[in-house]
Formats: sequence, C-alpha cells, structure tokens
Amino acid sequence: MKFLVCLVILISNAAAIQDLSGKMFTFPQQTNAAHVRLTTSIKTFNALTVCHRSFTDLKRDYGLFSMALPTNANEFLMFFKYDVTEMQPHVRTDKIGYRVADYKHNTWYSICTSWDSSTGLVQIWINGQPFGRKYIPGGQAVMNGSPIIILGQEQDSHGGGFDINQSFVGMMTDVHMWDYVLSSCEIQKYMAELSFTPGNILNWAALDFQINGRVLIENKQMYCQ
Repeated sequence: MKFLVCLVILISNAAAIQDLSGKMFTFPQQTNAAHVRLTTSIKTFNALTVCHRSFTDLKRDYGLFSMALPTNANEFLMFFKYDVTEMQPHVRTDKIGYRVADYKHNTWYSICTSWDSSTGLVQIWINGQPFGRKYIPGGQAVMNGSPIIILGQEQDSHGGGFDINQSFVGMMTDVHMWDYVLSSCEIQKYMAELSFTPGNILNWAALDFQINGRVLIENKQMYCQ
C-alpha cells in the first residue's frame, strides 16, 4: 500500500472534531513532546479492537498506540520492539510478543489488535494476515477509568512520561477503536479499505483530537496503477 503526499497543513493545538477521511498524521521528527491526544467519553471497556495504518523507517523501539488509565500507564499499548522484531500488545502490566521477521521499513502496514476480558485473549492482524490468539496474564479484568489515548508517544504516566527514544516518527492514518472484538470479516474489510463499520470509540471520520507540537495533517492519495 503506497500513498502520495499532496498537501501539508500545520494546525494549532486546539481540540477539534474533524473528518480525517483521506488524510494522515505525519510525525516528522524524533521528540519527547509532539503527539496527538484522542478523546473519548467511554470509561469502561470489556473488550477492545484498535486498527490503524502506519509507515516508518525507524530502527529502534517505538509505540504505535498508547492508552493509559490513572491506575496503569500501559493499560492498552501497541509497541514495536526492534531488537527482537516483535509487535507487543500490552494489557496492564503484561505483554505478549508476536514475531514479525519480515516487517520492513518504508512500507505501509495495516495493523489491528484485539483484546477480550471474557477470555483474556489478544490477537493481531497485519496487512490481512491473522496471527495466533494468545492468552495474556491479567487480561481477564474489565478496564475502568478515564482513558488518555496518545499517538506519537508511549506513556509512562497518565498523559505523560514520554521518552524520545520510544517516540514514533513517520505517518499514521485510519485510526479506529471499537469496544468489542471485531469480526475477522470486518477486519479484512478494514485491511482492504472496503466499506466497514467505523469505530464506536474512535472514528477517523469523526475524530475528537488535539495536536501538541509539530504534527502535520497531510492528504494521502494512493498511486494510480
């Protein structure tokens, strides 16, 4: 999947609800400050699915999606561990590693991660490929609290504690979040950019967000064949 940048817009840090269809966030530099904060009023989670598309050339660890609660900075975190080439979903204080040996730089990836408190299972999908469903210790408990959701940084405290060496540098788009485990058919529709049910917690077409620091909104356009 390839995108062509058409327009660059630098916006203020004012909160806004926008339809970002056809656009992407660009994080153009390594920093311990620049990030996008996503807002939701939902405070109880029995299950979650998070999907996004990202592009980077980083050769180190970085966070892709960070949700913190007052009780735990890594309540729901998607993290790439470079030295072992693993995608690591975190739920509270525990994590599971998925080996992604063929994960390439400068390539668009569509990534979905699901978790269900009724089973304690997590699963990831990358570019249409499902990985195994795995039990995560501590995953069989409902999440309760006021969430702070961050793109571009990994939280080590509720809304802060950013580490420049874990920051995301690259592009990100089509971020959606559901309060249930998305079906495999819906995930495949998302991966293929077909019509799918948008996130009921975070919806890229009606996103409540605040930009902090140098983060750009750019148009994306697929290359014509």
